[in-house]
Amino acid sequence: MSGFEINNISMTFALPNGGKVEALKNINLNIKEGELLSVLGPSGCGKTTLLNILAGFLAQTEGAMTLNGAPVEGPSSERGMVFQQGALFEWMTVAKNIGFGPKMKGTPQAEINAKVDELLSIVGLQDFGEKMIYELSGGMQQRVALARCLANDPDVILMDEPLGALDALTREKMQSLVLDIWKKTGKTIILITHSVEEALLLGERLLVMAPRPGRVHKEYALPFAELGVGADLREIKQHAEFAPTRDEILNMIWNMEDEIMGRTEDA
Repeated sequence: MSGFEINNISMTFALPNGGKVEALKNINLNIKEGELLSVLGPSGCGKTTLLNILAGFLAQTEGAMTLNGAPVEGPSSERGMVFQQGALFEWMTVAKNIGFGPKMKGTPQAEINAKVDELLSIVGLQDFGEKMIYELSGGMQQRVALARCLANDPDVILMDEPLGALDALTREKMQSLVLDIWKKTGKTIILITHSVEEALLLGERLLVMAPRPGRVHKEYALPFAELGVGADLREIKQHAEFAPTRDEILNMIWNMEDEIMGRTEDA
């Protein structure tokens, strides 16, 4: 069976003082192959914890997962991760960073070179293969991180705030790139973000999570990601449904933040 199945995932952390924090409770998701899913919510709602469990970096305390019918029990090349900071090898060139995964798998060098050239073209870095990582801007480094992830040919790409540290213009360009990669590769992408607009633009399906414990509060099926492929994202934001949906989600998260802070409407 294709797709990512998450069944009753819960996560409880033990504290040094003997207490416990219930970070996630009864998360159930069926993520179809090739789906683009965005996840957002207030700080402390367990977004990154969930992503780390999906990546295999954390072991959930309850529940189980399968990817294409096989149990998920730890990290695997089937699931690639793109972090907020690229986590690239500073001492290697762009091309060697991208080719690192295939090299570790024993892929012949000629195949690696061809794959690296293809990916450099996809992410718009055709002329930068021999540059060192420290010579690149933040946006270019994130392009390398995406290409390095794709080089391992994962079934699922997990993205943890990958565009959060970028300036507004670069972030917009990278959002378009994510949509292009999604459409060209057919990969399943799960993206965590704090930006409501970004979640709307980059999610065929959008999950709003609520905290204490982290859980899925509301789910949206959206047209904007499909409309945004190859289009001007500023025009997509003018869509009749975009602003009302954005405002609804902002108010939802704002109310959650008020609850977290212990405020009431009468305060």
